[in-house]
Amino acid sequence: MSWIKVVSRLDIMETVQSHPNHPLSNQENRIMIFLGGDVMTGRGIDQILPHPSEPFIPEFMVNDAREYVRLAEKANGTLATPVNFSYIWGDALEEWEQLAPDVKLINLETSITKSNDYWRGKGINYRMNPDNIACLTAAGIDCCALANNHVLDWGYSGLVETINTLKNVQIKTAGAGLNQQSAATPAIIDIKRKGRVVVFSFGVTTSGIPASWAAGQDKPGVNLLPNLSEPTVRYIQKQVEQVKQPGDVVIASLHWGGNWGYEIDQPQIDFAHQLIDYGGVDLIHGHSVHHVQGLEIYHEKLIIYGCGDLIDDYEGIVGYEPFRDDLGLMYFVSLDSTTGKLLNLHLLPTQIKRLRVQRASREDLLWLRKILNREGSRFRTQVQWSGHKTLTLEKLPTISSSSNR
Repeated sequence: MSWIKVVSRLDIMETVQSHPNHPLSNQENRIMIFLGGDVMTGRGIDQILPHPSEPFIPEFMVNDAREYVRLAEKANGTLATPVNFSYIWGDALEEWEQLAPDVKLINLETSITKSNDYWRGKGINYRMNPDNIACLTAAGIDCCALANNHVLDWGYSGLVETINTLKNVQIKTAGAGLNQQSAATPAIIDIKRKGRVVVFSFGVTTSGIPASWAAGQDKPGVNLLPNLSEPTVRYIQKQVEQVKQPGDVVIASLHWGGNWGYEIDQPQIDFAHQLIDYGGVDLIHGHSVHHVQGLEIYHEKLIIYGCGDLIDDYEGIVGYEPFRDDLGLMYFVSLDSTTGKLLNLHLLPTQIKRLRVQRASREDLLWLRKILNREGSRFRTQVQWSGHKTLTLEKLPTISSSSNR
């Protein structure tokens, strides 16, 4: 069995103490990164915070963002609003404090702006009042990936205000900018005595990003990939080579694929593999789908094809119940900074309830285990439950042809 195994922090320490030559024993080379899926702090979430935006939203069926609060209250009880800025993170705050990741990275799928210049005909436009930015600082978010299909929901002025608002509170961004060069520039996070985490954020039109949102030479927009071809891999490889230094861990944060469905297209798999094989990427942070997808360990490096949602306002909305989009995972990824290889993955099952992140129940944890095992079989990964609040992941050994004789 491989050393690559997702375990609880207690299990990690016990393993290290009993095996001094275990890769985790060298803490100086160990970087822990928290990865969150889609974070949608607009619309209903924004409305329960201390400084809600004007509630108008240009949706086909709903024109008042407060309707999403009412749906959540109908499902799980009345909320005493406004809530404080840390409320929406719920049980996640304790996990962050206990595990103390070096970096917290999320995909922020919300425009942070007071702009009223909404993108017409889009159908869903997420906006959070900049005065509510403390909800992100309360979580200690270090970096936001912005190459997604909501960052321009409230126009180019909204994009500029989003970037400036995050910059003003020292939250780094990648994936969107005032031109193509700035949109493609990675976020670089220095970790004292450990190295750097370099975050590239890319968008793909399969996630719903309009092609017209691509940043240009003198045009604001997102870092949109033309396709998932080998030339695109070579383009990313050149970008990585320009910035990667010894001791750097490089993350490719990819907004790709549809919102619903467990199937992962072969071009996505091939692209992820090529980014690791040739592109200098150490970790794939995939998102867009609103529920978790299968996990892969490829050449001792982690690929998350779809993180699912960390926080949204879908509570009480009907139509996709079989996917259980209310359930998600908190991903605590530990890597060796000298090689970029996966040392440990701590998975905490969560549920979005009362518009906040809560630990999943035992029943829901077991449901997630079943789904992850079903979807992970394609990648020869499986998860186990140790009886605590976390799941453990194992990479199954490859079956050689000789073993079948």
